[in-house]
Amino acid sequence: MTDFRTLDDAAALLGTLTGKTALVRVDFNVPMDQGTVTDDTRLRAAVPTIQRLRDAGAKVALLAHFDRPKGQVVPSMSLSPVVKPLSDILGAPVRFAEDCIGPAAVEAIGDLDAGGVVLLENVRFHAAEEANDPVFATKLADLGNLYVNDAFSAAHRAHASTEGIAHHLPAFAGESMRRELEALDKALGRPVKPVIGIVGGAKVSTKLDLLQNLVGKLDRLAIGGGMANTFLHAQGHDIGGSLAEKDMAPTAIAIMDEARAKGCELLLPVDVVVATEVKPGAEARVAPLDAIGPDDKILDAGPATVARLEQAIAASKTLIWNGPLGVFEIPPFDKATVQAARETAALASAGTLVAVAGGGDTVAALNHAGVTADMTFVSTAGGAFLEWMEGKPLPGVEALKR
Repeated sequence: MTDFRTLDDAAALLGTLTGKTALVRVDFNVPMDQGTVTDDTRLRAAVPTIQRLRDAGAKVALLAHFDRPKGQVVPSMSLSPVVKPLSDILGAPVRFAEDCIGPAAVEAIGDLDAGGVVLLENVRFHAAEEANDPVFATKLADLGNLYVNDAFSAAHRAHASTEGIAHHLPAFAGESMRRELEALDKALGRPVKPVIGIVGGAKVSTKLDLLQNLVGKLDRLAIGGGMANTFLHAQGHDIGGSLAEKDMAPTAIAIMDEARAKGCELLLPVDVVVATEVKPGAEARVAPLDAIGPDDKILDAGPATVARLEQAIAASKTLIWNGPLGVFEIPPFDKATVQAARETAALASAGTLVAVAGGGDTVAALNHAGVTADMTFVSTAGGAFLEWMEGKPLPGVEALKR
C-alpha cells in the first residue's frame, strides 16, 4: 500500500465519479514560442489521469500555471494556446475558461457533459495562488467534488492549487504523480541495497543539503562536476585554474568526515581530464591528481575514475543520479558522463539495477547519451526532485497522504 491516496482510492471513498467534477492540478508550464506550444511532453504526461477520470464519467477541470505573471493578468502568459494541442492529443474537445474562479469557471464547468474537459486560466493570474490564500483555495475547491494532483514538479510549492485546496476536498495523486512517487520511493525511500548515488554540478553550496542527506542514506556516493574540484582542493590537491568554491573546503571536509562516520563510501576522482580552454574540440589530456598544471582546468572525470565508478554501479542494486560528471555540453568533456550513463542504462534495461535520475542538467545529459528510455525512471521535475533528494517534505505530496 502506498503512503498517499491514489485514484484507486477515489471510487471507494466517493462511490461513482459519474457527474462529479474533478479539479486536476497539472503541469502545463510548457515551452512556447509566440503562442505556439513547441514541446507537448507535459501535455501528454497528463493524459492517463485525464482519460481515467473521463472514462469514469467525471467532469475534468484542469488547474495549471504558466510562467510568472506575479499575480497580474498578462495576456502573453495565458493558457489558451494549450487548448488546441491538448484537444488534439486527447482526441476530444477541450473548453477554455477565462478565469480559474468565479462565474467564468462556474459556467464552463456547468456546461460540461460527463467526461468533458475544461482548462481553467492561469492560476498565477491571482496573487492569492502563490500566497496560498485560504479564501482563494476555498473558491477553487467550491468548483469541484474531488481534487487530483498530477503535478509533482509543483509539489514543493505550498500554493493554493497544490496544497491549500487539498484541505477542502478529498485529495488524490494522479497517475503521473503516482508513478513519480513510487519510483522515488524505490530509489531512496525503501530501496534495495546496496544503493549508490551520483551527484554532479558546479557548486557544493547549491547542493549542501542534498549531500548531507545522502551520506546518511547511501552505501556509496560519487561526486563529479565542478563540486568534485572543491573536494579535491579540500584534500590538498592543486587544481590549477579549475572551477571550485575554495571557501567551501571546510564544509567539504565535514561532509567527508560525516560520510566516513555513517559508512558511506565517497567516490571522488582519481584522475581527471584537463584543458586550458573550455571549447569544443579543445586540446585535452588525462592527468593524475598530482600532475595538474597552473593553467589547467578540470573539465571531466578521467578513465580510471569512470572505470571505478562503473564497478561500483555494477555492484549496486539501486542508483540515484543528479548532475553530470563533467562539462558534457562541450565534447570531448562529455565522455565520463556518457560512459557512466550507458553502463547505468544497460544494467537498468537488463533488470539488475533500479536507476532513477532527475534534474534539468541530468535529463539533458541522459538525452545526450541516448539512454533516457532505458533508465528505470527519469524525473523532469527539477526543484521538486532536488528537494525530495534533500529529504525535505513536499507540501503538495504531504497533502495527499492517507
